Amino acid sequence: MTAAGYTIERGTTASRLGARAGAVLVAALVALPFWGSSGDMRLMVEFLSMLTLAQMWNLLAGYGGLVSVGQQAYVGLGGYALIVLADFLDVNPFVSVFLAGFVTAAFALPTAAVVFRFQGGYFAVGTWVVAEVYYLLVANSSALGGGLGRSLQAIRGIARAERERLTYWVALVVGVGAVALVYVLLRSRRGLALTAIRDSARASESLGINVFRSKLFVYVVAAFGCGVAGALIYLNLLRILPTAAFSVNWTASMIFVVVIGGIGTLEGPLVGTTVYFVLREFLADYGAWYLIVLGAVAILVMLWAPQGLWGLVTARYGLRFFPVQRRVRFTNEATRSDARRSGGGDRAPLGSQA
Repeated sequence: MTAAGYTIERGTTASRLGARAGAVLVAALVALPFWGSSGDMRLMVEFLSMLTLAQMWNLLAGYGGLVSVGQQAYVGLGGYALIVLADFLDVNPFVSVFLAGFVTAAFALPTAAVVFRFQGGYFAVGTWVVAEVYYLLVANSSALGGGLGRSLQAIRGIARAERERLTYWVALVVGVGAVALVYVLLRSRRGLALTAIRDSARASESLGINVFRSKLFVYVVAAFGCGVAGALIYLNLLRILPTAAFSVNWTASMIFVVVIGGIGTLEGPLVGTTVYFVLREFLADYGAWYLIVLGAVAILVMLWAPQGLWGLVTARYGLRFFPVQRRVRFTNEATRSDARRSGGGDRAPLGSQA
């Protein structure tokens, strides 16, 4: 976009190259069932599920300023929504994965009415308590299998090879869709509002931003994404237990991935998820040492690079594969001189909206 004396930059060289590389990578991943093994597909389903969860937590805390430790509530609700939709209502199990997101979003609305009464650390504790309430309700429901859980029956009539391929392709849609959803959202006016609220809720409110509505929106979106991921996880596992589905380990893993990758960036969860799975593959056979190493890595990253691994890369090389800001490039000397006198330099960020 060009105006008198300046040009609006909507992307970067890295983002344009990254889009081409990403298209090639997605094409290769679409074809994975034809050249990869069943183990490769299962691993990628797990990777894409965790990536989706990390993107949702990053959106919630990194941009919305809502630090929740109770997102396991929506993972569990999404998993059980899959069971209800597919086994009780005879909905196609693969379609049920996406419908489960709407179910969890519906649960998020009354939940928000409770937890939004708290601030700061009380909000984090409140989300955890609500997750435990949902766990107890499900664990004491005999129709859902109680504490013993239940298996997904609707999948039995589908051949194993076909089920694995369809599950993998659904996971690919979910993982890529989660990244695209967050990116499009942050490029919108609502994304600019979220960033302003994260920096200062009081200042953003003075500018006319409806803080409550913006936070409610991002909370419901994050619940939707976690619900879809939860349904996908248990479509892949074929059996659900309330203790596992509502385990706080889900949220702990989300936080670990986002913190080591870089909170408040779209690239951070991608980097963090990759590091998480590399460590898991190499250390899974070492028992408790696996968890000790994960904790040590998180501590070292927080001390050495509080902005995360991707934050280090951005600070040093200025790479942004998912730029959510627009920038002004001045095209004539007069405009450039005026900008320099006002402290803008040759380029000035515009935020999420031009």
